[in-house]
Amino acid sequence: MFTGLIREMAEVVAYERNILTLKAAYRPAIGDSIAVNGACLTVVAVGEGTFSVELADETRAVIALENLKGRVHIEPAMRMGDRFEGHIVQGHIDCIGVVTAIHQRTNGTDFFIEIPAEYLQYVIPKGSITIDGVSLTVNDVDEEKFRLTIIPHTLKETLFGEYRVGRRVNVETDLFARYVANILDKRALARRKGWEKVEHLQALY
Repeated sequence: MFTGLIREMAEVVAYERNILTLKAAYRPAIGDSIAVNGACLTVVAVGEGTFSVELADETRAVIALENLKGRVHIEPAMRMGDRFEGHIVQGHIDCIGVVTAIHQRTNGTDFFIEIPAEYLQYVIPKGSITIDGVSLTVNDVDEEKFRLTIIPHTLKETLFGEYRVGRRVNVETDLFARYVANILDKRALARRKGWEKVEHLQALY
């Protein structure tokens, strides 16, 4: 489990044969879980000032692989007793979003991000969302996209300051929104099956 609070921005040393090697001040151990641009990955090797993580087929299919260069966000998994801030993040990327517009405000910057329609049901105004591993609050949602307002501190301490229109980003929607939607879907399915059984019995008479 993660919080969506970035520990540091690591430098990509290499990405070859599904192994991503990063240079960072953070020193993990082999087997540790660490989120890289929001995706939970396992440390498979540790070197002098570097560590490597492996990307499985499923991970590569859902994340924005083109961003595994230059600098990336990293956050180690929470440990028992750690102070809990941010929000509950699993490190399981739901989909890729696309930055469609960036508007400067007086004391912040609005980012508009479009995601596939089937995932918008999990994006709630004033709810939480994780973009490339960064825990954020959703301002507005429409039929195609949502709006985030990024404060100057976050722009400085994360890669958001480098984002441009057209950038693809890793998106993890709110855990609780997904759970509630799943429960409601299963209840609706159960009701439909119940009525199908009733109609079947009625047809017998």
